[in-house]
Amino acid sequence: MAFEGLSDKLQGALRKLTGKGKLTEQNVKEAMREVRMALLEADVNYVVAKDFCKKVQERCVGHDILESLTASQQVMKIVNEEMTNLMGGQNAKLTWSSGVPTIYMLCGLQGAGKTTMAAKLALWLSKQGKKPMLAACDIYRPAAIKQLQVLGEQVKCPVFEKGTQDPVKTALEAIESARYYGRDVLIIDTAGRLHIDEELMDELKRVKDAVKPQEILLVVDAMTGQDAVNVAKTFDEKLSINGVILTKLDGDTRGGAALSVREVTGKPIKFSGIGEKLSDIEPFHPDRMASRILGMGDMMTLIEKAQEAFNEKEVDKLQRKTKVKDLTLEDFLDQMQQMKKMGSLQSILSMLPGVGSQLKDVDIDDNAMKKPEAIIRSMTSRERRNPQILNASRRKRIAAGSGTTVQDVNALIRQFEQAQNMMKQMSSMGKRGGRMKMPFR
Repeated sequence: MAFEGLSDKLQGALRKLTGKGKLTEQNVKEAMREVRMALLEADVNYVVAKDFCKKVQERCVGHDILESLTASQQVMKIVNEEMTNLMGGQNAKLTWSSGVPTIYMLCGLQGAGKTTMAAKLALWLSKQGKKPMLAACDIYRPAAIKQLQVLGEQVKCPVFEKGTQDPVKTALEAIESARYYGRDVLIIDTAGRLHIDEELMDELKRVKDAVKPQEILLVVDAMTGQDAVNVAKTFDEKLSINGVILTKLDGDTRGGAALSVREVTGKPIKFSGIGEKLSDIEPFHPDRMASRILGMGDMMTLIEKAQEAFNEKEVDKLQRKTKVKDLTLEDFLDQMQQMKKMGSLQSILSMLPGVGSQLKDVDIDDNAMKKPEAIIRSMTSRERRNPQILNASRRKRIAAGSGTTVQDVNALIRQFEQAQNMMKQMSSMGKRGGRMKMPFR
């Protein structure tokens, strides 16, 4: 996962300050030396790393420890604040034009994931109540237009394309098409190159001058580290970009791009790609990312994911069922489906404060829910609603149908019965005014 090495080293350096009653220049300097090395190993720009450590050191030296904080916690607080500032301070939201459609122009090098990110952004905007359209203006890369059409179908977003005609003409016609069909956002997928060249930049400038986009968003691959920052700097000098989208932030990346790009270019990171699914896109929140890096979790993002994944009507329905003790295996199955929408188990657990760092060497099986799901799907509707009828022969049939064992089926039924009993206890506790009956005194 991104920042794993950086997180470990930063937390290790800051833990060494534990037990100190006052932050002296010497112990802070030693800690900052390790922090600087950790940042450089994460491919953070040298000047950025140096300035960051200087700012932290100036704030830390001579600080009296707050009454409720230890020395390491005080430094952690300062590091967290400075790291948040380094990445932009607060979430930089998309801006909107007064006319229709609002035009976002995506640019970047080949291999950064620009076309996929265009579809991800369209899906994210759809969830915000917008009606986006995609415009295929990459006429050079083989199958680029077809790829965008396939992705457009998956996110239920129309794609405007005119084959290999001049990209400027295609972009202008796409604007008219978006207006005609009532699409309020147009996302233009432009051509990339293996490296920056004048021909590419000239074409992008022509598209920019013709369509006058509300924002130019540069898509860069976080796994390229410092190279991503250099690419962002060059594109900004040539096109004056409005923001950056980091892709592959979930991969085995050192994370230097996320910590450097804002400081070097002055342009904010607006979104990050956090997985291969088209729904794996997040608005970039510097404060939340700083908390993740420092092992402090990210409860706000976790809450937002839960709110998006769990349908409010379904939650109300489940709550009513628990009150009347009518929980079924079908409800179990529904909840598993909702959980899967939140992402991998590893990513969910990493957002819990203090949990992520403890799990770095633990192999978490993201297929853990496949077995119980297969077992429940191998049951008849009657069996799901009435698990008490599951005799030995039925359990044997279910095991064979799901590719599991009878022991697996028995284990799932036991878990379900335990959940039912817990619901009954909670229901009884509520009726007695919050006092749970204890088995002994």
